[in-house]
Amino acid sequence: MTQVAGRHRAAPKQDASPWRALFALLFGFFMILVDSTIVSVATPAIIADLHSDINGVVWVTSAYLLAYAVPLLVTGRLGDRFGPKRVYLLGLTIFTLASLWCGLTGSIGMLIAARVVQGLGAALLTPQTMAIITRIFPAERRGQAMGAWGATAGVATLVGPILGGVLVDNAGWEWIFFVNVPVGVLAFVLAARLVPTLPVHSHRFDLVGVALSAVGMFLLVFGIQEGQKYHWGTITGFVSVPLLIVLGLVVLVAFVAWQRRSPEPLVPLVLFADRNFSLANLAIGVVGFGITAMAFPIMLYAQVVRGWSPTRAALLLVPMAVVTVVLSPIVGRLVDRLHPRILAAFGLSCFAYALAWFGFVVGSDTPVWQLVLPVVLLGVANGFMWSPLSVTATRTLPPQRAGAGSGVYNTTRQVGAVLGSAAIATLMESRLAAHLGAAVGSMSEGASAGARRLPPQAAEAFSRAMGESLYLPAAVVVLAVVAVLFFRNPHAVKPAAGRP
Repeated sequence: MTQVAGRHRAAPKQDASPWRALFALLFGFFMILVDSTIVSVATPAIIADLHSDINGVVWVTSAYLLAYAVPLLVTGRLGDRFGPKRVYLLGLTIFTLASLWCGLTGSIGMLIAARVVQGLGAALLTPQTMAIITRIFPAERRGQAMGAWGATAGVATLVGPILGGVLVDNAGWEWIFFVNVPVGVLAFVLAARLVPTLPVHSHRFDLVGVALSAVGMFLLVFGIQEGQKYHWGTITGFVSVPLLIVLGLVVLVAFVAWQRRSPEPLVPLVLFADRNFSLANLAIGVVGFGITAMAFPIMLYAQVVRGWSPTRAALLLVPMAVVTVVLSPIVGRLVDRLHPRILAAFGLSCFAYALAWFGFVVGSDTPVWQLVLPVVLLGVANGFMWSPLSVTATRTLPPQRAGAGSGVYNTTRQVGAVLGSAAIATLMESRLAAHLGAAVGSMSEGASAGARRLPPQAAEAFSRAMGESLYLPAAVVVLAVVAVLFFRNPHAVKPAAGRP
């Protein structure tokens, strides 16, 4: 049976404000989320300055996403074993130093290497935020905390592209990484002072599980992420994208089989016996898919068809962020009182409808106000999605399962994002070919044409291709709507305080 380790450090003072700790955690979490979106704006500048090609720069993002997604199952468990505060601070330190390395590098190869280290730091940090929230807030107040967590995610998706555009235009691409250094130092000081040191739980680390999960996740995520680049065919020799994906699934099946036998499983399968935890994971995977998938066609449309700069294109999403910030605290309080299926189903329904709405109205000369209306509805969706899902997933987890549960939850979200990126890229290529044919045969050619301003007929065809692409994430989000309708009411379930 899992036991609390020797209390070589004093338990946290109960009069310490959990809200101050939450503020410190979200400061670092915000930096990680901003970094996930800020780099795409700097792609042309990095290509020119480091004399790279598009494939090299794609790996600046791909390497980060791989290093971020693959270890999440393991890093969540590390928080249980060594303490979430210690692992959070370690991840924050690695991420901050790697950011400095990114800005100082002079070659594309070194930048990719630095991004791998940065991704590892993000993987260490991210699961600890949810795990600590789960442990320092009582179940009946956790909704408000997760509401703040959701608001942070919403604002970060806006700040990343805008901040990236301003920094690249005025200081150079290196500063999208240098800006993390003072922020990271301040985040470290705040977390060290305000986040309590929580009791740890003695676990024998499942090394076989670590190896199987890492290999399986790498093969699966790499295959999905790079599939479009290789046209879902051969990579080299006898190695193909479908082979990597199948091997990844086989290894992950072996991982699950091993977890059933392991005396100290890396992912306690008992977590999935909880209906709410399983359904919330399905829903957050779909949300990750939808959030990632919607960004590509919207930003391409804004820059290629409308001719907006990256900064101006990002400003289109300002209403979404504002509405998210306003609604998230309100929804957080409602989560502590209402059945989460009501709130989550409403938010996810708004998400699906807003994506389909934007896809329907988008055109080469659509008035901006008609674009803003579905963007506002996306803000309503964000305000109502994040908190109900995260609270429902974690509300009944015992403290010793908080890290493992958070690791699974964040892994599911990240894998959903990778799936969304791969799927939307494939669909956009297909719709562009259908509407433009030989005129513009690929997204890269479309972007180049956009730099010269597309002629009216091509602009309208490009707009329709991007609009129709948004119907895919809209349809996928409907699956999440159905899933959350089967939530049990967590307010009627006593949280598991010490169940192993």
